Amino acid sequence: MRPALFVTPAKRGAAHLLMYLAIVAVALPGCATRPPASDPDALADYQQTDDPLEPTNRVFYAINNGLDTVILRPAALAYRYAVPAPVRDGLHNVLSNIGTPVKLTNDILEGKPRRAGDTTMRFLINTTAGVLGIFDVATKLGYPDHDADFGMTMALWGVPEGPFLFLPVLGPTDPRDAAGFGLDVAIDPFTWIGTGPNHPGWSAFTYSRYGLTAVDARERVLDATDSIKKTALDPYATFRSLYRQHRHAQIETLRNDNRATVPVWFPQPAAAPAK
Repeated sequence: MRPALFVTPAKRGAAHLLMYLAIVAVALPGCATRPPASDPDALADYQQTDDPLEPTNRVFYAINNGLDTVILRPAALAYRYAVPAPVRDGLHNVLSNIGTPVKLTNDILEGKPRRAGDTTMRFLINTTAGVLGIFDVATKLGYPDHDADFGMTMALWGVPEGPFLFLPVLGPTDPRDAAGFGLDVAIDPFTWIGTGPNHPGWSAFTYSRYGLTAVDARERVLDATDSIKKTALDPYATFRSLYRQHRHAQIETLRNDNRATVPVWFPQPAAAPAK
């Protein structure tokens, strides 16, 4: 489960955010000692309950839950009510298309050229045939979307995830993913282009983009989140478990994506039958 609220990245704000998250990433992994692989039972327990900051995390969860109840969930409900599903899907596709530079950078840093090629082709196809990304034509042509962010990149590099965190505004995460979020903000060209008082139009675009991203992300998990809050005995523990499972699955999918390093963009002739 990804963060539901986002920080608007002005130049100074992005730099401060990156510095803060880097400090978090360096300071917190040592809060818990990981058992050796030779003790699988202890390792499984550790992975399930590695939450040394749970009292503080629960306070932040309560704060975020209050913000969600008062602001974000009503906004997501209004968005679902007022905007037809096809339009919401189109806006989601546009937001995804705008995020291509960050995704492509991570594909390259992960050493996954086939993924980088897919990302490039998706951008070219959806920006043109898909009318600036409104329609996801690329998936129908054999270039499906995939997850890529700096947290996943660092995981592939061998950076440990560290203990679970529930940060204000960002929501469920860990030190590696928190630092990765800051790095994604830093490498996003929209963070730096056209900022400042001389570009009010661009600033309006930036605010609109991040606001719509937050509402879109929240609307897409409305039903699942409502169900968890209504039925789970401990919603905090449930969100913690779901977040970890989701991230581990994303990273495992990335790690196992070892398709040909040279993309075969065009159909190849069938092999000649054996004589």
